Amino acid sequence: MNLLKAVAAVSSMTLVSRVLGFARDAIMARMFGAGIATDAFNVAFRLPNLLRRIFAEGAFSQAFVPILAEYKNKQGDEAAREFIADVSGMLTLILAIVTAIGMIAAPFIIMATAPGFTNRPDKFALTVDLLRITFPYILLISLSSLAGAVLNTWNKFSIPAFVPTLLNVSFIIFAVFLAPYFDPPIKAMAWATVVGGIAQLAYQLPYLRKINMLTRPKLNFHDAGVWRVMRQMGPAILGVSVSQISLIINTVFASFLISGSVSWMYYADRLMEFPTGLLGVALGTILLPSLSKTYASNDTAEYSRILDWGLRLALLLAIPSAVALAITSEALTVAMFQYGKFTAHDAAMTQRALSAYAVGLVGLILIKILAPGFYARQNIKTPVKIAIFTLCITQGFNLILIGPLQHAGLALAISLGALTNASFLFYKLRTQQIFQPQAGWKIFLIKLLIAVTVMAISLLGLLHIMPDWSQGNMAMRLLRLSGLVAAGMATYFVTLGLLGFRPRDFSRRSS
Repeated sequence: MNLLKAVAAVSSMTLVSRVLGFARDAIMARMFGAGIATDAFNVAFRLPNLLRRIFAEGAFSQAFVPILAEYKNKQGDEAAREFIADVSGMLTLILAIVTAIGMIAAPFIIMATAPGFTNRPDKFALTVDLLRITFPYILLISLSSLAGAVLNTWNKFSIPAFVPTLLNVSFIIFAVFLAPYFDPPIKAMAWATVVGGIAQLAYQLPYLRKINMLTRPKLNFHDAGVWRVMRQMGPAILGVSVSQISLIINTVFASFLISGSVSWMYYADRLMEFPTGLLGVALGTILLPSLSKTYASNDTAEYSRILDWGLRLALLLAIPSAVALAITSEALTVAMFQYGKFTAHDAAMTQRALSAYAVGLVGLILIKILAPGFYARQNIKTPVKIAIFTLCITQGFNLILIGPLQHAGLALAISLGALTNASFLFYKLRTQQIFQPQAGWKIFLIKLLIAVTVMAISLLGLLHIMPDWSQGNMAMRLLRLSGLVAAGMATYFVTLGLLGFRPRDFSRRSS
């Protein structure tokens, strides 16, 4: 398997999802603005989405994929099939219980995660209603993530990568066509979440059948493999929860700030998810099963070479993305969101948060590359310890920065925490001799920084001669924004080409 082609395939599918995600956010911003209703929905959606990251894409994947790869490589497909059936049964039981508890305890969850909402009874009641509707999403998307993890292990990367598109399509359909039939209209977004979760799971089932891995979930409390996953999930849940707890704490802080703060951070975060999804998630998706297979084969040299490849490719794309995001933050927020009820003030506040998030973009992406270096070896404790330390550091940054910078200070604290996390992960990989850098890093970084500098100068020059971004309709603004992005990319990659970079230099094969 060509790893570069696999990353390109996943990134392409992710690009489609992110473009639709931007369309969804632009439609929601125009229809609902940034006020009580959107704050309520963003909190209600964030909580099951947070649990999705903890149980499904986070802890579960980290514990499940390396062990599944071991079953597949050492015991064969039939043993892997039985393992999948047993794990899916246990996962369904656990998440059904979590979902039921979440729906019953919704008022108490909102009190704990957005206590500032209790000062507004109407806002609090709406958030509770929305949370009860959206909470089943955790069960649906977790089963969908299980299906995606199996497909990734069988090198079917593009199928799970396409799945998030279906949630965005659901949001768009409900926002455009069905919102007027709900009271209040924002409830349409909650039901869109549930329908999107059903579609994401159903879409992958035929592909599981094609690889003969579509099994009926069953409960087997005596299966050793299931309990290995459960034991690994314990520290994995703690590790993933640490980063998500940081987001919850930020929501708590933001709930005490002026109305709109939660939404401004949400929209900025959505823009940040574009490069993190396109680069970090795509690379992490490819690296975890690839490294797991290499570790199962005891090939330590190849293990280190794959990590080195992932780090170089991540930096090649993450550093220019971070610089471009900071430089074009005004253009992005105005062109994407400043329409209808989303005012110029909302755009300016979102821009501040986006600029702060851009500081930590490289760290956020590198975590997706460095953490699989431990997970693939079934070592979850080391990243967990680093994550706990990072959480403490991040809250210190919160207390320092929220006063002078308000919601942007919370975003900057997350960025500084991400850089701290990535630094310690790299340090531990090196000191534990898991990762041995290949030759040529110094000249690689020098050439990379030259190309980034040239790109930054070209973007600043273009922004200087362009008209105000609030001028023109959405189509015109997006056309100008596309031209700006294309010019920046062209400048960067042409400079890399002149400095001797070639795509074949990043081609890498894995079993």
